[in-house]
Amino acid sequence: MDAPRAEASPADDTPRRVWDLPLRLSHWGLATAVAGAFITDWIGTSAFGLHVLCGESALVLVAFRVVWGFAGPAHARFRDFVRGPRAVLASLPALTRAGYRRYAGHTPLGGWMVLLLLALVGAQAGLGLFANDEISHTGPLYGYVDGALSNRLSHWHGRLSNLILAAVATHVAAAFYYRLVLRDDLIRPLLTGDKRGVGAAAAIDRERGALALAIVAALVVLLVWLLRAAPEATLEL
Repeated sequence: MDAPRAEASPADDTPRRVWDLPLRLSHWGLATAVAGAFITDWIGTSAFGLHVLCGESALVLVAFRVVWGFAGPAHARFRDFVRGPRAVLASLPALTRAGYRRYAGHTPLGGWMVLLLLALVGAQAGLGLFANDEISHTGPLYGYVDGALSNRLSHWHGRLSNLILAAVATHVAAAFYYRLVLRDDLIRPLLTGDKRGVGAAAAIDRERGALALAIVAALVVLLVWLLRAAPEATLEL
C-alpha cells in the first residue's frame, strides 16, 4: 500500500519518491496546454485549430487529474491534501520562515489552489467546445447549441481567461516564495518526482503507470466519440 500523508522529517535528507510520473506528466502537460491556448488565442484566427487542440488537451488532462485524485498514489489523492477551513488556517503559520513545516505532498492551502485551477481550466475548456469567434470559427460541439447560447458561453469563455491568468500568477508567485523565502524548491520534485526531508514513511512504492495510460486512453476515446457525434455546425451571426 502507498504511504499515508506525512509531513517533513528535516533530519532525513534522503530523496524520497512522492510525485508519481503520471501526475508529473499531467501537471506539465496541462501547463503546456494552457500556455498554448493563450498563445494561439493571441495569434488569432489563423491558429484557431491549434487553439481548439490545446483546449481539448487541457480538458482531457483535467479529467485525468480528477480521476487520478481518487485512483492515483498517496500524494496524488484529494484525501491527502484537501482539508477544511480550520486546517487551512492552522497551517498558515507554517508558511513563515520562523514556523515553516514541510509537507510531503500539497499543503492544505496549496490543495485548494489545485482544486481552483482544475475547476477554472476545466470550465474554460468545456465552454470552449461550444463557443464561437463571431467571425467564421466554432468550437467542435457548437452544433449542440443555438447561436444565442453559444454567444453567451463564448462570453464566459473569455471572462474566465482573466481568472485563470490571476490563479496561474498566484501559483507561480507561491513557487517563487517557497524557493526564495522558505528555501524549499517545489519545482525540482515536480520534475524528478523526489523530495528531500520528508522521511521514508512519505514515499510512494508504485506509480501505477499502466492504470494512468488506460485512463487517458479511455478519456481520449470518449472525447473523440463526442466530437464525431456532434451535429454539423452552422455559424449563426
